[in-house]
Amino acid sequence: QVQLVESGGDLVQPGGSLRLSCAASGIIFSRNSMGWYRQTPGKQRELVAAVTTGGTTNYADSVKGRFTISRDNAKNTVALQMNNLKPEDTAVYYCNFRNLITVPPRDYWGQGTQVTVSS
Repeated sequence: QVQLVESGGDLVQPGGSLRLSCAASGIIFSRNSMGWYRQTPGKQRELVAAVTTGGTTNYADSVKGRFTISRDNAKNTVALQMNNLKPEDTAVYYCNFRNLITVPPRDYWGQGTQVTVSS
């Protein structure tokens, strides 16, 4: 089992910045991906950004150039730096840990943190 603890959600004005952080604990396998998804009411959860233990990153087109994901493998933490935030970035953001050892890969989720972009 993997437990995820998130922090950093807040209310911010358009054009502002926020940093989300997530720490994983428990049984951490060496091949994994950590990232962030977001969800708004009535919509499916969507990938925002993810990074593997090897450093390969994947971003949603809507956040490229504005968001940066980073991780510390030694501490099993992942952070999402969000700049130039837009109202459409408003959502509940969920930290994701994907165990890549198993077939199929197994996902673990944080409890979610609210990001609201509004003036």
